[in-house]
Amino acid sequence: MKRMIFCICLFVSGALQAQDIAFGRKMLDTLTAPYFWGRGYTNDGMSKAATFLEAQFRSYGLEPIKGKSFLQSFSYPVNTFPGDMALTINGEKLIPGKDFIVAAETKSIHASGKLSHKDSVTYINRNDMFIVRLEDKLTMEVASEVADYSAVVIDKKSLGSVPSSYEVNIDNKFIKDFVAANICGMVKGTEQPDSFIFITAHYDHLGGLGKETYFPGANDNASGVSLLLNLAHYYAQHPQRYSIGFILFAGEEAGLIGSKYYTENPLKPLKKIRFLINTDLAGTGEEGITVVNASEFPNEFAMMNEVNDKEKLLTKINPRGKAANSDHYFFTEKGVPSFFFYTLGGIKAYHDVFDKAQTLPLNEHEDLFRLLINFNRKLMGLN
Repeated sequence: MKRMIFCICLFVSGALQAQDIAFGRKMLDTLTAPYFWGRGYTNDGMSKAATFLEAQFRSYGLEPIKGKSFLQSFSYPVNTFPGDMALTINGEKLIPGKDFIVAAETKSIHASGKLSHKDSVTYINRNDMFIVRLEDKLTMEVASEVADYSAVVIDKKSLGSVPSSYEVNIDNKFIKDFVAANICGMVKGTEQPDSFIFITAHYDHLGGLGKETYFPGANDNASGVSLLLNLAHYYAQHPQRYSIGFILFAGEEAGLIGSKYYTENPLKPLKKIRFLINTDLAGTGEEGITVVNASEFPNEFAMMNEVNDKEKLLTKINPRGKAANSDHYFFTEKGVPSFFFYTLGGIKAYHDVFDKAQTLPLNEHEDLFRLLINFNRKLMGLN
C-alpha cells in the first residue's frame, strides 16, 4: 500500500505548480479511482484516502495544527455492506447502484418469496421482513444502526412490471467502532500566527455496495477536496499575515461526525478563528454558488460579493441563511463565523454511482480559487 500511495503522490505532484483546472482534474480522477473505493467503509477506502491526503499535506510543506501528527482520530458506529449484494425481481437480475440500492440501515437477508402490495411504491414480505420501494432516483445514505428489517430501493425505470416475486442475497456488517480521522494542517502566519482562517472540506463518501459497486463521489466531495488542496499548496508557498488552517473531515456522510468531534476537541482555540470557509459540492458553477450563513454574516458576504464583482468571476453568489447541511454547522453553533458554499447548475448526480469524475465539469475551479484567495485577503484587512 505504501508504494501505491507513493506512486499516486508522484502522479499528482506534477500538476501542483499550475494551481489551475489541470490540478483539480488530476486530483478528482485520483480520489474517485477504484483504489479508494468511494472513500468509505469497505476495502479500507477511507483509510487509504486519509493516508494519501496526509501525504499531500506533508509534500506541500504544511505543519500539523497541533503536535506532530496531521491525524485527529475518532470512532463511530456504521452499517456496511462488504459481501453479497444481489437482487432478482420477477426473475430479472438487477444491478447494484444502477438499478437498486439498499436502505442504509438494512440487515443481512438471504431469501426468496412473494411480495404484497402495500401502497403505490411499496411492496413487502412480512415473513422475511423484506421491503421493496420504488423511487425515481437512487440516493444512497450512511446509517449508524441496523434495523430489524431489510429494504431495497429500486429505480422505477429498471422494472418492466409491478414487483411480485424476489430472490435477495445481501450481507451487512455492523462496525461498532469504525476508526476514522480528520486531517489537520496549517501554514503559520507571518504577523499574527495566533489568528486563523480555516478552509475545510470533507473527504469521506459512501464507500461501496458489495464487491463490484462503489460510489465515486466526484462532486461530493472530491471537488471540494481538490480545491482545498490547491489552496493549501498555494498558501504553503505564500504565507499570509494570519495562519491558514486546513481540515479534511471524515464522517460527514454519517452525520457531520468529524466536524462535530473537532469542535468538541479543538486543536486550536475556536475563538482564534477569524473565519471558516467550508467547501462541499464544488464541481459545477455555471449558475453560480450559494453561500450558507450569508444572512448570519452580512459584512463578510458583502466582502465576497465585492471581490466577485471586481474580478468578474462567478455569474452569481446567492445568499442563504443558517443550515445544518455541511461541516460548517457545528463551528457556527460554537460561535465561529463560517460560510459554506456549494456550486449550482450542471450535472445533478448526487449520492449515486453517476457522480463520476468523467462527467463533472469543474468549470469554476479556477474562479473559486481566485475568489477565496482575494476574500481571505479582505478578511485579513488587505486590499
